[in-house]
Amino acid sequence: MRGICGHELVEQIFAGSAGAGPVAPKEDSMVSLLSKDTKTVIAMAHIGALPGSPLYDSDGGVDKLVDGVLADIEALQAGGVDAIMFGNENDRPYLLKATPESLAAMTTIVTTSKPALKVPFGVNYLWDPEASVAIGVATGASFVREIFTGVFASDMGIWAPDCAKSARLRSNLGRADMKLLFNINAEFAYSLDQRPIELRAKSAVFSSMADAILVSGPITGQSADASDLRKVCETITDVPVFANTGTNLDNIRDVFAVADGCIIGTHFKVDGDTWNAVDPARVARFMDVVNTLR
Repeated sequence: MRGICGHELVEQIFAGSAGAGPVAPKEDSMVSLLSKDTKTVIAMAHIGALPGSPLYDSDGGVDKLVDGVLADIEALQAGGVDAIMFGNENDRPYLLKATPESLAAMTTIVTTSKPALKVPFGVNYLWDPEASVAIGVATGASFVREIFTGVFASDMGIWAPDCAKSARLRSNLGRADMKLLFNINAEFAYSLDQRPIELRAKSAVFSSMADAILVSGPITGQSADASDLRKVCETITDVPVFANTGTNLDNIRDVFAVADGCIIGTHFKVDGDTWNAVDPARVARFMDVVNTLR
């Protein structure tokens, strides 16, 4: 089945929802959470494999996916995280363009989970920036994370996102307030743009109007290179810089010594395994340390 994008993608999301439309959050505290004066922790709510993915559990269906996400949300909020981001981390092998069935399912899961949320939330459809923006608009998300700029040789093939389409989609749908978090050195990929990482970051802010810059490690759960993170933080002064992967109890002090926040998934899971459920005790221990550093 072919992928969809742009306005066609948005029409698929809103089809069949009488009277539905883009709804912005009533009170968006992401402005303060993305301040350079705040050490923000955004936690991942990893959705199980979506319909169409090889790992999808057709017996459990979407209801099982919702139950899993709700359990993780409860554990993350009890531990005191600042925001939650929904992601389809389990949709391996990953797509560069969303499919209608996965797009519809993720939108449904996020919408169904919203009543349980007490903190701002964002979305990330791996690895389709337009799909991420569309889901974010449809669900009233405060922010979206994706690879918006650059050219990469990746496990998924040649990867060349079009930031202009995503930014225009956000604007045309009336959600200029929804923040775009730019992951500038993608996991599972090698940048074919050999400019220094700090220059690529500066360029993304200048030319593509990034609301935040994220620095990643080579694979989910692996730490960003400390020198890369430091160089980007020293160069980017007008928007926040976050460590995007691999932050844990052992390195959080070093990360927060330079970065404005982190996005964390793997470390919060049972046994620190990306594919496990969230462990409430690990969240609580981590956030106890974070609160001493703020």
